[in-house]
Amino acid sequence: MDKIVIQGGNRIEGIVEVSGAKNASLPILAATTLTKEKCVIKNVPQVADIFTMVKILKSLGAKVQHSGHTVEVDTSNIKTPVLSYKLVSTMRGSICFLGPLLARFGRAEVSFPGGCVIGPRPIDLHIKGIRSLGAEVRLEHGYVVANAKELKGTRIYLGGAYGSSVLGTGNIMMAAVLAKGKTIIENAACEPEVVDLGNFLKKMGAKIEGLGSPSIEIEGVKKLSGVTYSIIPDRIEAGTYIMASAMTKGDVTLKNFNLNMLGAMQDKLREAGVSIHEKNGHVRVRREKVLKAVSVTTLPYPGFPTDLQAQMMALLCIVPGISVITEKIYPERFMHVSELNRMGASIMLEGPSAIVSGTKRLSGAPVMASDLRASAALVLAGLVAEGDTEVSRVYHLDRGYENLVGKLQNLGAKIRREKDIR
Repeated sequence: MDKIVIQGGNRIEGIVEVSGAKNASLPILAATTLTKEKCVIKNVPQVADIFTMVKILKSLGAKVQHSGHTVEVDTSNIKTPVLSYKLVSTMRGSICFLGPLLARFGRAEVSFPGGCVIGPRPIDLHIKGIRSLGAEVRLEHGYVVANAKELKGTRIYLGGAYGSSVLGTGNIMMAAVLAKGKTIIENAACEPEVVDLGNFLKKMGAKIEGLGSPSIEIEGVKKLSGVTYSIIPDRIEAGTYIMASAMTKGDVTLKNFNLNMLGAMQDKLREAGVSIHEKNGHVRVRREKVLKAVSVTTLPYPGFPTDLQAQMMALLCIVPGISVITEKIYPERFMHVSELNRMGASIMLEGPSAIVSGTKRLSGAPVMASDLRASAALVLAGLVAEGDTEVSRVYHLDRGYENLVGKLQNLGAKIRREKDIR
């Protein structure tokens, strides 16, 4: 098992290229099963979740060639629509196979998914959606088993306790593109990753309107074609580097990134005093003055992303004053709080809110990552802490960040990855 060691106190500066979006790549790779023709997916990030996705496709019988940031998928010889627990247990995103396999084969068996431990993330909206399309669904021995002689378009409301569902919306979209008639998804997720999936399906021949809005209309077609498609940049990775620049008083430019994907985050960072400018498709982030405390509430897109909540908390730990972060998506997503407090932060939890009292300094310490985004937050804290910080269990980080250590090294951070011999 590896760990990341950071020597804090070094300003970062330079240019960084944002990798493709993991959360767009996963459902798009699953969507390749909707056609028997070959698909070529470009700008795919080299992260552990993608490697798992490739293994799942191969286990189904697909021919997959994965080279660099390109994945070629030929699903013409898929014989089984069954996903085993062994593969699915490591990644929640694998549930997005449910819709496309059901649409193509009239049957799908998908084990309940795993992934980060960030609180309950039920799949009830996925099941509700495919049942609305006419599928019979039962739960057996830890598997979701769905059958349908024919999927039929209908109106589906996908509202949940904490708002819309990104993966749920994607799953229903993928099932509905081959259904008979029109499907209308109300309270659909508006995230850029959902739009990217929709654009991929449209390029394959699907008829979809309303992408990026809470109401998506899908007119079913009989067949989809193979295509070549390039994934959008990862807005969460971009947000993480933006935070890193702000925390270290840095000057970092992100290449080829559309800042509009992070509207709520840039608004809060500007309110805090961070300088963010976009020109010719590049985003420059500088911190030239003392930052001030802000209050943040995570919400479905276009609100502040829950996947940047931990990183924002790391930033606010060193901002003078009292900041409040309220988590409206996953109210239990605060496992990083105790580890940040080990580093000298002053954070108290009150229900779904974290009250952050800014401190003058953080102190390097051995800390343990609990999930993907918490891992990134601890690395960011280590960049500004006095002394050395050791972040263990970084396999979480490998699931969603491509070459984070190398990219930070290129920006001037003193950071390395080594074996954890404990």
